[in-house]
Formats: sequence, structure tokens, C-alpha cells
Amino acid sequence: MLKKKNISASKASLVLFLCQIISALDVPLDSKLLEELLQPPTITQQSPKDYIVDPRENIVIQCEAKGKPPPSFSWTRNGTHFDIDKDALVTMKPNSGTLVINIMNGGKAEAYEGVYQCTARNERGAAISNNIVIRPSRSPLWTKEKLEPNHVREGDSLVLHCRPPVGLPPPIIFWMDNAFQKLPQSERVSQGLNGDLYFSNVQPEDSREDYICYARFNHTQTIQQKQPISVKVFSMDSLNDTIAANLSDTDIYGAKSVTERQPVLLTPTGSTSTKVELRGNVLLLECIAAGLPTPVIRWIKEGGELPANRTFFENFKKTLKIIDVSEADSGNYKCIARNTLGSVHHVISVTVKAAPYWITAPRNLVLSPGEDGTLICRANGNPKPNISWLANGVPIAIAPEDPSRKVDGDTIIFSHVQERSSAVYQCNASNEYGYLLANAFVNVLAEPPRILTPADKLYQVIADSPALLDCAYFGSPKPEIEWFKGVKGSILRGSEYIFHYNGTLEIPVAQKDSSGTYTCVARNELGKIQNEVQLEVKDPTMIIKQPEYKVIQRYGQVSFECIIKHDSTLLPTVIWLKDNDVLPDDERFLVGKDNLTIMNVTDKDDGTYTCVVNTTLDSVSASAVLTVVAAPPTPAIIYARPNPPFDLELTGQLERSIELSWIPGDENNSPITNFVIEYEDGLHEPGVWHHQTEVPGTQTTVHLKLSPYVNYSFRVIAVNEIGRSQPSEPSEQYLTKSASPDENPSNVQGIGSEPDNLVITWESLTDFQSNGPGLQYKVSWRQKDVDDEWTSVIVANVSKYIVSGTPTFVPYEIKVQALNDLGYAPEPSEVIGHSGEDLPMVAPGNVQVHVINSTLAKVHWDPVPLKSVRGHLQGYKVYYWKVQSLSRRSRRHVEKNILTFRGNKTFGMLPGLEPYSSYKLNVRVVNGKGEGPASPDKVFKTPEGVPSSPSFLKITNPTLDSLTLEWGSPIHPNGVLTSYILKFQPINNTHELGPLVEIRIPANESSLILKNLNYSTRYKFYFNAQTSVGSGSQITEEAVTIMDEVQPLYPRIRNITTAAAETYANISWEYEGPDHTNFYVEYGVAGSKEDWKKEIVNGSRSFFVLKGLTPGTAYKVRVGAEGLSGFRSSEDVFETGPAMASRQVDIATQGWFIGLMCAVALLILILLIVCFIRRNKGGKYPVKEKEDAHADPEIQPMKEDDGTFGEYSDAEDHKPLKKGSRTPSDRTVKKEDSDDSLVDYGEGVNGQFNEDGSFIGQYSGKKEKEPAEGNESSEAPSPVNAMNSFV
Repeated sequence: MLKKKNISASKASLVLFLCQIISALDVPLDSKLLEELLQPPTITQQSPKDYIVDPRENIVIQCEAKGKPPPSFSWTRNGTHFDIDKDALVTMKPNSGTLVINIMNGGKAEAYEGVYQCTARNERGAAISNNIVIRPSRSPLWTKEKLEPNHVREGDSLVLHCRPPVGLPPPIIFWMDNAFQKLPQSERVSQGLNGDLYFSNVQPEDSREDYICYARFNHTQTIQQKQPISVKVFSMDSLNDTIAANLSDTDIYGAKSVTERQPVLLTPTGSTSTKVELRGNVLLLECIAAGLPTPVIRWIKEGGELPANRTFFENFKKTLKIIDVSEADSGNYKCIARNTLGSVHHVISVTVKAAPYWITAPRNLVLSPGEDGTLICRANGNPKPNISWLANGVPIAIAPEDPSRKVDGDTIIFSHVQERSSAVYQCNASNEYGYLLANAFVNVLAEPPRILTPADKLYQVIADSPALLDCAYFGSPKPEIEWFKGVKGSILRGSEYIFHYNGTLEIPVAQKDSSGTYTCVARNELGKIQNEVQLEVKDPTMIIKQPEYKVIQRYGQVSFECIIKHDSTLLPTVIWLKDNDVLPDDERFLVGKDNLTIMNVTDKDDGTYTCVVNTTLDSVSASAVLTVVAAPPTPAIIYARPNPPFDLELTGQLERSIELSWIPGDENNSPITNFVIEYEDGLHEPGVWHHQTEVPGTQTTVHLKLSPYVNYSFRVIAVNEIGRSQPSEPSEQYLTKSASPDENPSNVQGIGSEPDNLVITWESLTDFQSNGPGLQYKVSWRQKDVDDEWTSVIVANVSKYIVSGTPTFVPYEIKVQALNDLGYAPEPSEVIGHSGEDLPMVAPGNVQVHVINSTLAKVHWDPVPLKSVRGHLQGYKVYYWKVQSLSRRSRRHVEKNILTFRGNKTFGMLPGLEPYSSYKLNVRVVNGKGEGPASPDKVFKTPEGVPSSPSFLKITNPTLDSLTLEWGSPIHPNGVLTSYILKFQPINNTHELGPLVEIRIPANESSLILKNLNYSTRYKFYFNAQTSVGSGSQITEEAVTIMDEVQPLYPRIRNITTAAAETYANISWEYEGPDHTNFYVEYGVAGSKEDWKKEIVNGSRSFFVLKGLTPGTAYKVRVGAEGLSGFRSSEDVFETGPAMASRQVDIATQGWFIGLMCAVALLILILLIVCFIRRNKGGKYPVKEKEDAHADPEIQPMKEDDGTFGEYSDAEDHKPLKKGSRTPSDRTVKKEDSDDSLVDYGEGVNGQFNEDGSFIGQYSGKKEKEPAEGNESSEAPSPVNAMNSFV
């Protein structure tokens, strides 16, 4: 807004008063000014109101504020003072209010849940932050549940419930199969907003056993998996056929074929529902319908239209999405589901509420003593928010009274304020959906005027354009501004000037006579200040000769002129544009001082050409159009390289230059673009031609610079778009006169090769650089920092000179000067070199060793005086070696270790030491020559450490109630062993661990007999050694007490026999042991290191046929039993028959084999018929009977010891734990150690559920899992690293 000086005084006063009431003083953003002014605190950064933190990381609650003086900070938690000094885990950042809660040092995030508020305070007031609610994120495990298979008729609807655990924040839901592929979704099958999977109608292809719901918790980067859900769709045709086959001729039954059905809403239910959404949020409405054919969803808004540009349809139009909703979006939304048989609809009544939002947020006030002002706080919402005020963080009703302050609802009125009225006020607007909190300070200042515009600032403008002269100011009360021209000029008034409220003077139309000095004066009741600025008005830039329209024939030449006139003090730049873009990068375009020339014009040159002239103050341009027309018809043109130039002539011969001219050869229909000039030095390199220069194709004369003492010949080569011509004939020769060298050798260095010499080297001049005969070098040197004269010697045209008899490693000043028969080159520059190095004389002293821990020590030494180094100091070497182990007192071969520390370091770290050992070390200084003498050996000892694991643990002599344990001492005791710790616990058939027993054993023992054990029980043992420092790593082993004294310790598989054919083999065996055992056969190529291949034997058969073998190959084979401690038979070897046209023996034709196969087939057929009949008459499956007899581990009651549910396991889980396997002490499984990856739950469909819901993962070849205690879900927890690639 502009203010002109001709406004009456009374009106000006009124405007000024109103302006003060509305905006008070504006404080310019001048960094120096802001540093000097007192200012109440202002919150500049704070954490969000609802702050969800990662419980695995430190909690950082931000609170930053500025003010003058710098504010101090304090916090409240849940409404009371939070004393951070009393909590060792809580710190406040320096010069900041930001809190850091060190959870990673043993704290619990849950202990710091609550509502936090920060207060920033200085002598001018106190500002407060929002209420920051701290809550740790949660990713709970799935609730354990037993899922029954879903049997659905074709065409029926189906809903698969996900029911994810309630997390913070809520998880993202998606459905995948066992192969980690997202399940395809369509109008018929889709996922609802609640995560359930809806089928409008099921089809036979929907049958599968691996519908898996996943919940991804992004905040903690974890994914939880629900148990796979099985769906079996029965086709009506196949069902009728099956039923008919099981009924007599007199029974009448016929299931209806798939019938079409009109739509029915699956969600939401009923005909109406309501939804409340907040202003600014995203409104999501959902309708999913069942029916056959699949219904189509349509959305309408009753009594209105869906908002344009904010409405989107998702999930195959089943979800209506409206972004950035407002109160106008309230109303009734109807979804209509329709197919060919009818329709159904649902009405959702939407109400849009609103958390408070600002209409006018309070703004900071800067007032002068005695002035008036207002703070206005206006907010809206639905329902209407309540406005409350605080002063310095205290409700204004109980805050200290201020006579200048009056609260009127959403406004605070200040009258005749004083400096003590400075404070920070908080406005709180709140309703049931949220709140707004704003800080606004009232800062009462009494400041004399200040002018912030730099003194004598120069302004430059073009004549007839506006000129703006700044006078940025500040003062309190607000100063009055006046402008003068000249040192003794009068006040500027009149319509030719405009005076802006920020102090700027505007001259709307500046003329040449407007140039001069202008003075700005600022005054208030506390003082007066003035500032001068300079104005220069420049002549405008003009184009006095503009480019003109041109028509040119193709392959012709055209020029555009652009002659300019400009102010003599401005430097113009001229740019040419083609069609408002830069000129093509083409050498045919030649830009001159006042013109643009285009050579060999082509059709693509057609267009508009613009001349743009720029100065620092203005810019002008002019354009012209070029039209390219076709040339008159001509015979076919043959393009070729140009003919060589001829008639070369040398003129204007001087000592260092010459003129060369020539006549161009025929262009051969392609214009010559440039000429290349080459020269030959017949004196030094006859027959070798060198590039001299290039000139444009329009030039036939060139001025060449020459060097002395060169016998020149020249030749010229013409170039066009086709190529280069042959070289011209050489010109006559021209021998330039000799001269002294123009330059000296380069790369001069001085480096000694022996302790008593200095080798000076340089790069010699070339013959071309010699400038004359008799090239030599004057080599000069003198010792630096010593008052010596230069020693010089003149050497022949070589590149090295050796100075002998020098002191060891002293600096020298060196210079090498070229000369020839005509004189010396210019004085060369000096370089610094050094005479040769010698081995250091002195060893480092005062060597000290500080042992940090059992494997690390720090060594210190005093630096060697530089004079004793006698060379370039490269660093220090520390030699250290182990003398003996303090525990074994046995010496060994000494292997010295060397560490090099570069530069002038006086300390270093020695890593990788062995605990409880004696070491020696010494230190040596190193220069370019080698190592100096060693310091005296320093002896130090490392303290004890924890030992390594015992060398072995064997368990022998099992009896009914005892086991014998034997062990070996640790290979690395790392100290004096104090004892051994043995822990053991029983393991049941499902790998659940029993109570843990701990025994401490004297260090001198090497065996132990454990008695009073349970018979026929598997035990897991954990064994480790101890020193005074602590326990070492443990070794684990498992063993089983025998069942009785008569029976063997393990079941047996013996008498393996093989009958091999060309591509298959029949394997049979004898088994002695418990009943109900499942066998497997492992086989591989004999002598191969490849892994064994495994085949599962169904049932308890004692034979198996291996197929797909390679003819003529020797195989190894063994038989094992599932769930019986992993025992196997001994290996047997057999060989398949060779591949032959006619087999001598074919097992498939043998009578015994045919009879056996027929018996097996008949038995299977009888079993299938019995199962089918019992199923249709309500009987139980054999698997169901088995489950009734043996309780399903999925529905076991809680364990008595820890109250957790029994976990799922497969038959592989009955194997013994792997030797050396460990479980962390906190019973958690690390990422890299966990076997609970997604792939553990089946390969193909094997790792799924039977028709009655029992888990049959025991047939999936799943790798064993170690048991883990604690609350576990029924699904397999999925580590983040196992699933990040699947979503």
C-alpha cells in the first residue's frame, strides 16, 4: 500500500493511529537488530501433539525457542513438574529445551508414556508448547484361535475374517498365499476396509488352503501373519455325482445346480447407517455385496452431486473416497448394488464435524510505552470451540493483574502499555475433537530511531523509469520519516514523489537531473538519525540499426545488422536468438560486433532471428524474419573435398613473425569452412609436420608467430563438410635468427640419493625451445637458512647433476637456468630440495603402556627431535610380541607384530591382544631411509578375560537315571579357571523345555556323573567355564536316559536290501522299535559331496521304490525314522543297471512285484470307500479319531509355569536340538538366528490344514525350530527382513 505526501495532516494522523492499533510496530528481519532488541520467548519447533515413538529407540521430545535474553526451559509431565535431574535416563540438549530419554540404556518406553508440555521463559515472559502425548508404538501378536476349514457351495458368498491385532498405529492389512504372492482381487473378490476378504460368490478356482492375512506395523517395521485359512468350494455337478454313487436306486436326491441370486449387502448391514468424519480428513464409505452374477456398485448423494475433483472410487467402486471433506459434504450417501436379478441399496448418513481451526490467530505485538493494541484470537469448529486465554502459561483469570489489559472474549485490548506489560499470551481454542494453542507476545520497547539501510548506498536506474530509494528503519515509538535532496536541500514534497510506509522514497519517472544525493531522516521522541544514499540516472540502451527481413536462396549467405547506442558507463552484451532459442551450435553462424552472418544457408535456417542487448539495468531487442527459398534448377551437383591451396607466399619477414598468403583451390560445390596451417622444422625435425593454427574459410592470409633458430616451411590444407584437401606444396624455407632461451627447464627437484649428496634433476628443453645452438644449463645451489653464496656449475644438455659432500638432510635452495651461445634465459625461480637422508640416530624415549582391557592397550612415547630424525619423518613403528601366557607358563615361538603410526603421532592403540598374557614392545622412528634404533623393551601384562568354550563335551554311559559327562578345558582359558557351570533341563516330545538346573563344578574336574534323572528322557546340557572376570561362551549337547536295562538305547533299522533296475530301485528294511513310526529314505550318488535327497514313506511301510535314477550309476542309501531322535540306518550301496535296448530283468514284469502292487491298490481302494461312507453318515475321519485320542497341540491349555499357550510344532520338532545350538538368555530369537520365517510354513500345499483343521506341516520337510518361551501367537511371527520384499 502506498502513501503520498499530499494527504492532510489530520488524515495522516488517523491512518497512523489505526495502523498502530491493527499491526503495531513491525520489526524488520535485520539480524543485527534482532540480536540487540529484548524479545519474549517464541516457540520455534516442537514435537507433534500425538507423538508415537519407537520403543526400541531413544525418545526425543523437541522444544526449541528463541528470545532475548535466551530463554530457559522446563517441562511438565501429566500436569506436574518433571524434574529431569532426578532421572538419569533423561537429558536436555544444551541451549535447547529438547528432551532425550535414553531408552537404549535399559529404559522402558512404557514408563515414559504421558502428556508433556514445554515452557520457555525469560525476563519478558513465558511461552508454552502444545500438550505432547507420548505413546510407544505397539505391534502385538495375533490372538490364538483355531480355524476350521471353510466348505462352501459354488456360487455362495463368503467372508474370510482377518481380525488383526490392535496396534499403535493400526496395521496395514493385505492377503497373500504361501508363495508370498498377493491374492488377486476383482469385482467378485476384494478386501474390505476392516481387512476381511469378501467373496461376492465363490467359484471352484477359489479352492485353496493358503489364504493368509498379514498385518504390517510400519512404525516398528514388523509383520505379523495369521494362520492359513482353507477354503473348499464344492461344485453342484460333482456333488450330485458323488451322492448318487452312494445311494440306492430307490433313493431320490438331486442338489440344485448353481442358481443365480439377487444382490445382498455383506457390509454394511441393514438399510441405513451413520458416519462422522472430521473436516479436512478423507471420507471413506464402503459397500460390498454378495450375489450371482457379481453385483456392480454405484454411488450417489441424495439431494446433491458428489464433489468434483475430490471424489475417487477405489476397490472396484466398492469404496467411495472424498478427500479434504468440509461441512458441505454432510448428507446422505447411497450405494446401490445391482445385477441382472435386482438391486439392493444402503444409505449412509454422513456428518462432518470439525476440530478447531483458525480464522484469525493472534499475532505478536511490538508496542511503545503509552501505545494501545489488541490481540485477536478467532477460531471456528463444529461444535463451536471454546476460547480461553493464558498469560505466561497461567490462566489469565489467576495471572498477575495488568491495568493496561482487558479481556473481551476472543480479544485482549491493551491501553497505555508500559514496559512491565511485556508478556507472552496463549490462546486455547478447544472442542471435543481437538484444540489449538497459539503463543503471541506483547513486547513493549522504548528505542531511539535506527536506519538499517547501508550508508551511501548507490542506486542506478534508467531514465524515464521508477527509482526506489530505501530507508529501512526501526524505533519505538515509530519514527517519522522525511526525505531531503542534497546536503542543504529542502524537504521533498509534491506529486512527483511517493512516500511508502516502510520509509522508501519512490520517484515514479526518474530523469537525468534526478541524479544526486538524497538524505533520509528518522526521528521520534527518543532521538533522531539520518542516512545518505546516491542516485545515478543512466541513458537508455537503444538499437539504432535493427535487423531487416531477408529472403535468401538455399546455400547462399545472409547477414543481419544490429547497431546499438548505450550509456557510456554501462557495458552491453549482445545475444542472437533463433525462434526465441539459442543459435544452433554450427560454425556456419558467425557473430560479429554489430552483425550475424549465416554461411551456406539451408532450409532449417528459416525462422525469426532476434538481437537482444542487455546491460545491468535494461534490455532491448529487435527481430527479423529469414525466408529460405530454393535455388534455380541446376544439374546434379557432385560434392567432394576441396582441391589443395596453391601459390603460397611469405611476406613481411621479421625475427618473430611472418605473413603467409595463398590462393584457395576449387571448393567442389561445398564451401570451404576453414584452412589448417602446418609447419616443418627442417633444422631439428626434417620431414615432421606440426599444427600451427587454423583460420576461417573466408580468410587467405594469416599472421604467424615464429620461434628463434627454426628453419620453417609451411603448407596449407583446406577443409569443407566433405573432408580435408591434400596438403599444398610447401612454401619456401625461412630460417629465423638465433636468440637466447625464452624459458627455463621445468619440474626442477633436489632429492639426495645418499646421506652425503644432493641429486638435482629437471626436464630439459626441446630443440624447438632452445632458440639457438649450444644449449646448456647453469645449475646453482646453496644451503637454506645459512649465509652462503650460490655455488654454480654449467653442464651440457643433460637433465641431472649430483652435488657431493653435503651434510645429511639439510634444505637447499636450487635453481636451473638455460643458456645457449647467444645468452641466458630469464632468471629462474628457486625451489627447495634436501640432501640425502640417513637412518635416525635416536630411539623414542619415555615409552609408557596403559592397558585398557584384556585385549587392548595404549602406548605413549616422546617424539624424537627432528634433528635426530635425519630425514623426512614418516612416522613411528611399534614392535610388540607375546612373551608367554600367564595361565600356562609355556613359552612359544615369538611372532612379532608391527603397527605403523603415520606422521608425528606420539601414541597408538594395540588391538587384538590375548588376555592374561605377558607382552614386550619397543618403538622406532621411521624416515625415508629406514628405521632408527629401538627403544628399550617395555614389558606389560594383560588382565584376565572370559575363557573360550570348553574344548569338548561328551555324554556317555547312559543308564535309567544317570548320565556321565566328560569335558576338556578351554583351549584359551584367558586367565585362571575358577569353576565350570553346568545347566541342564529336560525336553519333551514337542521340544518344550522343562525346569533349568544349574551346578557349579570345581575347575580341576574333567568329568561328572549326573544321578537321579528321569528314565527315557531327553536332556539338554549347557556347559561353560569361568574365570574371575566372568563366564565364557557355552557349549551345548543333548542326551537321553535309556527306557530300561534290557531294551537297546535306540530303535534299530537293519537288513537293508535293494533290488535295482535301470531307472528305479526297490528298498526294503527291518525295523525294531516303537509302533506308529514314519520312515524316510535318503539317497545320493556314491562318492559325491552333494546333500542327501530325502523321500517320505507314507504310513509305516517297510519298503519304498526310488524312481528317476540314472542308469549305470552307483548310489548310496540309508533309512531313517521321523520323530525318534533322528536315528538312521547304516549306509548301503547299490548300482542301477546299464541303459540297454532290451533288459534282461524288468522288475515291473516280476510276479512278486505285480502281486504286491495289486494288494496295495486294493487296500487303498477299500480305505477310500470306507472313509467316504463314514463321512457322509456323520462319522469321523481317521485323522479326527487320532486327534480325539491325542489332544491337538493347537488347543492345549495354558502352560502352568508361564501362562502361555502351547505353540504349533511339526514332526520335525521332535528331533533333538542341533549340537551347539543356543537360545539367548532372554528367550528371544534374533533376526539372523530365527527360523520363524514365512517359508517355514509349508512347501506348496503340504504345509497347510487338513479338512478338519488339523495341521499337517509334518509332511512338508520343514527345518527344525528351536523352542522359544514367552507369549507367542498361533501364527508364525515374520521378521522384518523376511517380509520387506513381499509388500
